[in-house]
Parts: sequence; C-alpha cells; structure tokens
Amino acid sequence: MSSQNFNIVIKMEFIKNFFQKDKFAQHVGIELLEVEPGRAKTSMLIKEEHLNAIGSVHGGALFTLADYTFAVAANSYGNVTVAINANISFMKSAKTGMLIAEAKEISLNPKLSTYTIDIYDSNQDLIAIFQGMAYRKKDQIKNIN
Repeated sequence: MSSQNFNIVIKMEFIKNFFQKDKFAQHVGIELLEVEPGRAKTSMLIKEEHLNAIGSVHGGALFTLADYTFAVAANSYGNVTVAINANISFMKSAKTGMLIAEAKEISLNPKLSTYTIDIYDSNQDLIAIFQGMAYRKKDQIKNIN
C-alpha cells in the first residue's frame, strides 16, 4: 500500500470514529458502513419507532438517515462542513427490513459542496432521493472538541 493510500485509510478511520459520536444517529439506529472521500454508505434497520401512523417509515426518519449520510460524505475531507440547504423527495414507502443510504459527491469547491443521497430498501427499491449543499469551513475536524 502506498503512503498516500495509507493516509487516506487512516483519515477515513478517523472520520468513521468521529461520526460514531453522533448521539442522535446512534439513538435512531443508524450504522455507518463505509466512508471515502466524497462518499458514504449507512444503514438503518426499520423498527416500530421509525413508523408513522399509517405504518410506513416516517419521513423524518428517512430525512435523518439521509442527512447523517450527507454529513459523513461532506466532512470526509476533514474540513468542518455544515449543511446550508437540503431537500428530499419520497419515491416509495418502506415498512420493514433494512434501509441503505448512499451519498455521492456531485460538486466540490473550496467553499461549497453538493451531494445526492439515495435511500434503498432491502429489495433495492428506491425509497427517497435527498440533495444537500454544504458550506466548507476552514476549521479541521481534529480541532473540534
């Protein structure tokens, strides 16, 4: 493994460990599966507490899953990056099983970055599409307590 690849692996482990501190994501059962520069993948097992009154996953639970995945991807370079705009489109309801969210970077510049996050169910049906724009601060994550 080259030293550059080794440094990327170390940085991604740091980002993974940093995001394990997200108490709300832990509370709702989101698991961080993968992270690499500009990308992230998460999962959430659908539980009774994720369901709305009609028995499908609450839009807020889907938004939370997508938003967390967005945050991981946007912060994957090590800069403190915060959302400035986000929207979600719901394509299909989900009721049981596992949800998988995958973030991919659409654009990146020194101050702004944009991402699309797709959420799939256990059958690989598209459940929701989230789009987010983030502001990239000069601060590095390692300096944040």
